[in-house]
Amino acid sequence: MGRGTMAPMTTSTPRRPSQLDPEIAARLKRSADGLLPAIAQQYDTGEVLMLGWMDDEALHRTLTTGRCTYWSRSRREYWVKGDTSGHFQHVKSVALDCDADTVLVKVDQVGAACHTGARTCFDADVLLKDSGTPAGDQ
Repeated sequence: MGRGTMAPMTTSTPRRPSQLDPEIAARLKRSADGLLPAIAQQYDTGEVLMLGWMDDEALHRTLTTGRCTYWSRSRREYWVKGDTSGHFQHVKSVALDCDADTVLVKVDQVGAACHTGARTCFDADVLLKDSGTPAGDQ
């Protein structure tokens, strides 16, 4: 599985038509494959947790269920964060960026966000430290 222990919500059948509000759908600027990057951020600390992908249906499910639903590009199916791992993302807010081509989902993360078991996907390979010095130059 491309995202570790996260379970799909459906099988590999073709995606069904979205139930996303037409006014929201009309604003979205999707990639050629119909997806938007979705950044998950811890709502109270601002910690960036992970990046996933959403199509209209995944966004609709996220908005209506209060749980983050993503589209797996490798498995070609939906998955809800935490269904298998128990590492849930409880949605606190959802916002579009100024270009309407990225979604920011502020969540209350339970357990690890990364499929590797780490709290965040962005702590393993630091390229530049706070001091402005490249990570390898100490």
